[in-house]
Amino acid sequence: MVFRLATLMDKTIKGSSWEREVERYCFKVTLIWCCFFIVNGCASVWTAFFASDRVWSIYNGGISYVLMGMIFAVEFIVRKKVDGNMLKFYPISKFRADSRKDDYILCFEEKFSSGKYKTWKDFLCDTAKLRKHISKNSAIAWILHCEDYWYFLTSFVALLQCGKKVFLTQNIAEYFIDEIKKDGMEFITDQKRNGELIPGSTFVCEVLENSDEPDEPEIRNAPAINPEDSNIFMYTSGSTGTPKAVPQRMKEFEEDNAFIISKWKDEFLKRKLVATVSQHHIYGFLFGISLPFTLGVPFRRTRIEFPEDFEKLTDEKYIIIATPAFLKRTVDAKDRLPLEDPWIFTSGGAVSPELALLTDKVFGFCPLEVYGSTETSGIAYRQQSVNALVWTPFDNAKVWKGDDGCLRIISPYIKNPEGFATADLVEFTGEGNKFILKGRSDSIVKIEEKRISMTEVENRLIESGLVKDVKVIALSNDVRQFLAAAVVLNEMGKKKFEGTEKYLVNRFFHDWLMKFFENVVLPKKWRFVDSLPVDVQGKKHRNEIEAMFENNQEE
Repeated sequence: MVFRLATLMDKTIKGSSWEREVERYCFKVTLIWCCFFIVNGCASVWTAFFASDRVWSIYNGGISYVLMGMIFAVEFIVRKKVDGNMLKFYPISKFRADSRKDDYILCFEEKFSSGKYKTWKDFLCDTAKLRKHISKNSAIAWILHCEDYWYFLTSFVALLQCGKKVFLTQNIAEYFIDEIKKDGMEFITDQKRNGELIPGSTFVCEVLENSDEPDEPEIRNAPAINPEDSNIFMYTSGSTGTPKAVPQRMKEFEEDNAFIISKWKDEFLKRKLVATVSQHHIYGFLFGISLPFTLGVPFRRTRIEFPEDFEKLTDEKYIIIATPAFLKRTVDAKDRLPLEDPWIFTSGGAVSPELALLTDKVFGFCPLEVYGSTETSGIAYRQQSVNALVWTPFDNAKVWKGDDGCLRIISPYIKNPEGFATADLVEFTGEGNKFILKGRSDSIVKIEEKRISMTEVENRLIESGLVKDVKVIALSNDVRQFLAAAVVLNEMGKKKFEGTEKYLVNRFFHDWLMKFFENVVLPKKWRFVDSLPVDVQGKKHRNEIEAMFENNQEE
């Protein structure tokens, strides 16, 4: 009852990150008062039966009220002190203009001691500028791509404050943007193409530089964001081989963050944050944008791009948001990094036991891996120095093995009450609901920790108008995994490339695919054949296609 009264008096408690702490405090205070009432009641009964009328009057008419007043006063002082010391976290959907002090540092450049900061006041000003610009445009749907974390954060928040639908994409290749940008959609970015502004786009830097400084009411009037009505879409490759925009809401994002905060908030709060990942994918967004904003942990404005950048981070303790591919490049290039008590989260692919050991040696910390996807958000975690290869599901995730041997999951982030069927083969260990992943069962693979649909690559090649049939498979050598494509040209393709050297044909299709994909995921081996081997049911078997690529030379 006391806790209910507290939440009625302070509406910010319910649903906040400090709700449980307030509830525990109310319980302790209630327990103290109950003990007092028991002792006080016993004293009153004693004075009624065994003491004189004078003693009864003095105690029940004076002393008991003085004791109650003293408890009230002490509790009030303690409550104010506890409230001041209580760590309060402000998710994107729940912050107010006065949530933090104006000079509170949210973002830094290069390293924290550089002195180049973005503060809470800067955040309020820049979101106000962007809101004013966005509100003048009637478009409901906006494609957002900003490499700069600060521009991304302010643009993202301003779009949600204006009630817009936000489409997040890492891929801004010309053909891809033209394909997903429907009538009535706008594109906001901090990137240029060939040194020129992208036609039809809103250039964030220009808006912020050329806008008038907002007045105080505009800065302080930060519109509320409804986490349940927020419309966010993240592009990912589906099992059908076509990019799809997966709908998301801030409600689920912030529930995901709440679990991470409940488990590892102390590690975040004692460090500054740097990231090597893109904020346009769910892992990068949750850990690189949403979490540090919620916790008030200063984050680096730009991504770590080279292993050498880590050598500069000797001024503070840092938490590192990385991918296995980047960790591998770093440990291959460095023997030891001079970091002080780092903490590493990684996702986007499994860390091999060898990489876990090398990361521990080079960074001084064995990475904590998070397993999840755009469709499911976080599912499980492990740290190989503690858990070996075994994954532990998040507390709010129910997991089991489907009839096809793949992992099934039900969690608050999945709207379908039947849960979500992954394409990851799984084996349960017998220790509660812990499990080991045994690989993927579908056509989605990860190249350099980038998720790519082999079916989509095949479809794009056929779209060239020069291909009759194609099969793309994933191969690997001692260094890495890569794609290989076996292609059957149609009559137009044969005519176009008649007498052309093979490397030029390879280059043509490489350039064609560059319109849709990043270079790192493009096929590294090509075979041009008259037909592809199939069985009586018309199915192409991987082993027969793989036999076409006998040598290990990438070409």
